[in-house]
Amino acid sequence: MRRLLLIGTAIMAFAAMTALPASASSRNGWPTVPPPDKIIIDVVTVNGSGCRPGTAAVSVSPDNTAFTVTYSNFLASVGVGAGPTDFRKNCQLNLLVHVPQGFTYAVAQADYRGFAHLERGATGQEKANYYFQGHSETASVTHPIRSPYDDNWQFTDKTDVAQLVYLPCGEQRNFNINTELRVNAGTSDPTRTTSFVTMDSTDGSIMTTYHFAWKRCP
Repeated sequence: MRRLLLIGTAIMAFAAMTALPASASSRNGWPTVPPPDKIIIDVVTVNGSGCRPGTAAVSVSPDNTAFTVTYSNFLASVGVGAGPTDFRKNCQLNLLVHVPQGFTYAVAQADYRGFAHLERGATGQEKANYYFQGHSETASVTHPIRSPYDDNWQFTDKTDVAQLVYLPCGEQRNFNINTELRVNAGTSDPTRTTSFVTMDSTDGSIMTTYHFAWKRCP
């Protein structure tokens, strides 16, 4: 089956929290020189209809440039076999990133992936935002998926380098991720068909990736 990728890029408006010295940058423009020590991320709380306890896992890339979230039961659906509240599923993750001394980080980009089957006339969407504990939530970015559709999807939310929000140096604040999937039957016939959007994976091949921007503290 030919893979079709829906790629959307959205610039998320953030207010700068700290002024930190410049460091080497990636081809995307944000600082990327990561700390040499191993990064550990603890999942503090998991809430939401799309990620019941035990259905979301977090792992850090070997080079400390990103971390991934893998879901095993994150699916929104309407139609045959779907319950009355299954059209919307959400997941709220509260993470503690153990930052090595002398470094701070921001999340510069998020890559969301999944699969969708939408009957003609139905619509789907993915929406997400992320923020540090104690700070205002960022504006959510919504990506629509139009029918008919039956394939993988991918969306990318990228933050402009001048608007990256860094964890204040020396502070420990949890990182929150809010994600939502939604499906509407529209003009399709929900008594005969089923439409769904999923971000889950049984084999770990479909995951959400969050890319770090690292800086040294003064």
